[in-house]
Amino acid sequence: MSLTKRSPFQRSFYVANTMEIFERLAWYGMYTLLASYIMTPSSQGGLGLGNTERGLIMGVVPFFLYLFPVVSGALADRFGYRKMFLLSFTLMGPSYYFLGYAKDLTSFMSIFMLIALGAGIFKPVVTATISRTTDDTNRGLGFGIFYMMVNIGGFLGPVLAPIIQKHYGWQWVFIFACIWISVNFIPALFFYKEPERHAKNKTLKQVFQEMQQVLGNFRLALLVVPLLVLLVAFYAGFIGAQSTLLSVVFLVVSAAVWDITVAKHSAPNSQVISDSSDTLNSNKAIVQHLLAPVSLPWYLQKMRIGNKPFMIYLLILTGFWTVYMQIFVTLPVYIRDFVDSSDLVSLLHSLSPWLHDVLTSVNIDILSGEISRLAEYYREVDIGQSPMALQEVIRTLSALDVRIPEHEIIHSFTQLNQAQLVTDSSAQALSKDVAMQWSTQYRQMNPATILSIDFLMIIVFQIAISHVVDKFKALPALIVGTAILSISMLMQGFAHSMIFGGLFVSCGVVVFAVGEMISAPKSQEYVASFAPKDKAAMFMGYYFVSMALGNLFAGLLSGWLYGYFATTLSRPELMWVIIACLGFVTCIAFYLFNKHFIGDIQKQQLAQKEQSLSVA
Repeated sequence: MSLTKRSPFQRSFYVANTMEIFERLAWYGMYTLLASYIMTPSSQGGLGLGNTERGLIMGVVPFFLYLFPVVSGALADRFGYRKMFLLSFTLMGPSYYFLGYAKDLTSFMSIFMLIALGAGIFKPVVTATISRTTDDTNRGLGFGIFYMMVNIGGFLGPVLAPIIQKHYGWQWVFIFACIWISVNFIPALFFYKEPERHAKNKTLKQVFQEMQQVLGNFRLALLVVPLLVLLVAFYAGFIGAQSTLLSVVFLVVSAAVWDITVAKHSAPNSQVISDSSDTLNSNKAIVQHLLAPVSLPWYLQKMRIGNKPFMIYLLILTGFWTVYMQIFVTLPVYIRDFVDSSDLVSLLHSLSPWLHDVLTSVNIDILSGEISRLAEYYREVDIGQSPMALQEVIRTLSALDVRIPEHEIIHSFTQLNQAQLVTDSSAQALSKDVAMQWSTQYRQMNPATILSIDFLMIIVFQIAISHVVDKFKALPALIVGTAILSISMLMQGFAHSMIFGGLFVSCGVVVFAVGEMISAPKSQEYVASFAPKDKAAMFMGYYFVSMALGNLFAGLLSGWLYGYFATTLSRPELMWVIIACLGFVTCIAFYLFNKHFIGDIQKQQLAQKEQSLSVA
């Protein structure tokens, strides 16, 4: 491979990368602030919801976002990539705009779901474009470049969004996201060249029949989907534990009885599959086995997994994404509530006073108004004798990037209450003075700005690391990358007890970025390496199933872990230990997969190549 000359990249490769930058700029500008926005009091322009709602929003909606590509990827192969791009931008643009005006859980989730639908259409098409415009000589580098472009948008979004939010308010974060998405109409309409579509003569029915080749048949979906719905309903408190358990037992038993009942009808089909499995040494038999349609109607079929090795790979990859997503779902709230990042503010000021003023500015008017509101709200409460009230004040002010010691709050609130007895103007003037003092002495780094270090690292080092990692096979690289991610999770657990907490969190983010650069591009490259050319978008759509489940479990797990270990027990380090352990378990699962299933995957890869040669 090292002696083979790399093919040049096609124009559509660069156009797709450009659109990815702006789409990620919109998404990450909103998403890295989303955890804080959900829990920011409505008095500051946020939603004012709790940990359970945060987990629900950031788990369920991204779950559907990454599940939509299962359908949209297949439709793109059938109807064309450009049309799907335009449809996705048409959905996302207005939805980003109106999301900033949604003020309750129902309306917010409904509009957010439209963004998820648009993004779910965009994702498999842009990755399939990268897959279709690269070959074996440049695919590794191509996906490395693509992942770098992802992180250019990912870096600019978290840097610009806090600045926009502090100076103009929360609504403008969503308005700017709408603007970034709208820019993408230009390259999609005027510069994107439609790749040749091998699936353009297939009927829509054939496209959906082929979708069952990987995930399994409709019978399997009838069991899995209701189980996921029950999990979400239980987490949200819609149903109790006993009802959930009874429902799960009913679904599983019903599915088993159904399989037994239809066994005699599906026996001939099972024999065909068994015969094919006995001849797996024949590459032709593998292809026939994977592409063979099921002749029985769906209600007479037993539950069946399509491509077993690939499905197991996706399930293990779910663990990787569950750990990975904690940097967006859990880390911002953890930094806000537990980590003193004033050391980063001081360091930035010593390096560049201008950057310090731009990146760590505090809106004095909003802070002053919030101090006055809180002092009035707790006027009849001895805040020094009420730990719950005191912690609520600290958390509320932390959303404005100031972390105030308890004794300062007690002292200042006492003075404000005394000033309120004199005149309202005296209290307002004192609130302004207190806000000025606190913004200078207790200023914090915005969590989104800290997260931007991850994206900056990838922009600078992704190409170099891709060149190095390109020499290694995908699964070993995934194991190493996942282990590094897990180590970074352990590091976060110690940050709140460190003197230089902000610097330690930042180091943890740097370690995270290294693990991400090693593993994430390889996870996509691995799928693209054996996806048939005429089903590239469809297979990349299936890849996103692991991200869908990972987002769902990450959100639900974060809401529960944070609510119990961080908020109730005040032991956030235990939360991070559990997350890290999940990552190490995923490493073990990848190792076992590499040991027991890599042979089947390699045979499938060889079979697809032989089939392509025979067609040619």
